[in-house]
Amino acid sequence: MKILLIEDEPKTQMFIKKGLEEYSFSVETASDGKIGKKMAMTSAYDLIISDIVLPGVDGKTLCRELRESGNQTPLLMLTALGGADNVVSGLDSGADDYLVKPFEFKELLARIRSLSKRQVRHESEDPVLSIADLTLNLETKRVSRGGKFITLTAKEFALLEFFLRHKGKVLPRQEIAKKVWNIDFDTGTNMVEVYVNYLRKKIDKDFEKKLIHTQFGLGYVIRED
Repeated sequence: MKILLIEDEPKTQMFIKKGLEEYSFSVETASDGKIGKKMAMTSAYDLIISDIVLPGVDGKTLCRELRESGNQTPLLMLTALGGADNVVSGLDSGADDYLVKPFEFKELLARIRSLSKRQVRHESEDPVLSIADLTLNLETKRVSRGGKFITLTAKEFALLEFFLRHKGKVLPRQEIAKKVWNIDFDTGTNMVEVYVNYLRKKIDKDFEKKLIHTQFGLGYVIRED
């Protein structure tokens, strides 16, 4: 497994790199966001591990720009800022998971294994998910409805993918937050509702048949009525 580690603190970089190499991971490093972004755009990696606070380009901006360019390499964000708002902000930028410093190395390994299994599972599946005239292609990252292409952000894409993998099932807000944002605590925000509304405006607003439905007091479901 080839990993890109973007970390500007020399001791932390050395600690993570040495530890991962002892577990037979191949690790390349960058000490600032600009170099890290260039490496991520020009080489293929199985995982990117990036600190948030970086010189040049910060981790959130780095992640957002990678996603906007079409780079969907799984990204684990490291942060010393463990508050709920900071975690949510990091995940909203397109990160797949987060780890709050300081952390035990075995926890880092567990997060890497989880992201690796998720990637392998997706690669072995049919790349096209659909319902009615809506299709989502996991390989090309393109979404269309009625032949019209729809542009989604990384988190909107992840949310729609989660809905389509559970067609007809009512999904509680807590489950959506856990599976899409990897958050298993109450953020005190209406983050899920906000993103569901973003998605509705893009895939339902201009179409007579609505696909995303609210089950009041229960959650959301994507289905044909």
